[in-house]
Amino acid sequence: MPALCSTIKALEKLEKDDVSSLAKLGNSVMHDNALTSRILRVANSAIYNKGISHITTVSRAAVVLGFDTIRNICITAKLLSSLLENKNLSPQVYKRLLKLMAQGFQAAMLAKMILGEHQEELQEEVFIAALLYQLGESAFWSMGGEVTEQLDAQLTVCQDRAAMNGVTRELLGTSFGILTQGIARHWGLGEVLLKSLNQPNDRTPEIRSIFLANKLTELLASPGQNAQELQRRLAQIADVMAIEMDELKGRIQACRMATQELAEMYGARALVEYLPDTQALAAAAAAAPARGVDVHVQLLKLRELTGFTAVKTDFNLVLMTMLEGIVLGVGVDRCGVLLLSPNRKLLQPRLVLGDDAQLMKQSFMLDLTAPGNLFRRCVELKSPVWVDSPASVHWSAQLDAKQAALVSAAGFLLAPLLVANKVIGVCYADRHSSQSGFTQEDFDSFTHFIQLTNICLGISLG
Repeated sequence: MPALCSTIKALEKLEKDDVSSLAKLGNSVMHDNALTSRILRVANSAIYNKGISHITTVSRAAVVLGFDTIRNICITAKLLSSLLENKNLSPQVYKRLLKLMAQGFQAAMLAKMILGEHQEELQEEVFIAALLYQLGESAFWSMGGEVTEQLDAQLTVCQDRAAMNGVTRELLGTSFGILTQGIARHWGLGEVLLKSLNQPNDRTPEIRSIFLANKLTELLASPGQNAQELQRRLAQIADVMAIEMDELKGRIQACRMATQELAEMYGARALVEYLPDTQALAAAAAAAPARGVDVHVQLLKLRELTGFTAVKTDFNLVLMTMLEGIVLGVGVDRCGVLLLSPNRKLLQPRLVLGDDAQLMKQSFMLDLTAPGNLFRRCVELKSPVWVDSPASVHWSAQLDAKQAALVSAAGFLLAPLLVANKVIGVCYADRHSSQSGFTQEDFDSFTHFIQLTNICLGISLG
């Protein structure tokens, strides 16, 4: 880590020297034969040297590929060598470090792939930011010693990320994310990395690509644990890149092969066996067929709700009748009633029907404290909403990172539930499994059910 810090500081000084930076860059790494060798191998690889004549010096590489690219190659090479050459770690801790480094390397390549249509300068910024995204955790494991072995043993039995974060905070008194932020600020690792750490829900292309690349890499590293989440992230990336799902899967496969090749060029062959496997992509569920609209069921359930307006009916029965009408009649994949908490700062699932109902009931806990939040606006304005494309500029600005991860990338419907003109919650519906959107007729049918349900709720709770 000290060696890596020294390299980054030296490169930072060179970057500010427009006159002699290229010559000084070559001289600054010349004394480090291993680093020079790695830089030249990578610079001459097919990934960087696209038909250019063979590069024999670091300064020539900087002229041909650009200072920023060589700077990032230097940082990457130094990071990998600094961590891989650790000899003081227990086998278990070293294995955990290798897995973490492999995931970071793969995430960096994926983030760069997602921004394939953007300028190379931005791609390079995103690559290095994604590579260093978990630098704090890497630094911790590379330290070795009793505390790393103790935490490794505790994390091994954790079932999910939340439990791992809790154990880490309890033992260390901080989180790996905060460690990374501290290092990034102290070492001057760039605005893109700092912003991706401090504002992960930012919807700019570079921050979005880093966020999605890290999420996808984490899912690929744990195949089978959350197939629905994997499908959701793939759909979001396909939407960002404006390509079909099959093409995206092919590009991810190619990216994995390029990552393996690049790791070997950097002399980091030890990472190859720990690169996240892309076989899970083939097993990722294809889009399920949509349920389809059933007008007969719609009429039946609307008739039942109309009957509830004449007599006081159980609150849950009213809601379940509405959910059945929307899921089976309007033809959505999942639909849920989210009720406001007593302090009106949270939306919490009450009843859910459709695909992955149990998962939705466990995960859809939404914070309403942030202003401009779409769910909060729905409550405040007492108005239904049809979100056709959550990733669009208009809608993405109104969804935080957690909300964007929970909702369907294909769009969703949202409407307030009212009693005596006071909002008690919202109804959410989407076609997440089939990855399909809605029509105006679907939205009209959905709002019809909500309007009639609100009348029933007023009678039920009146």
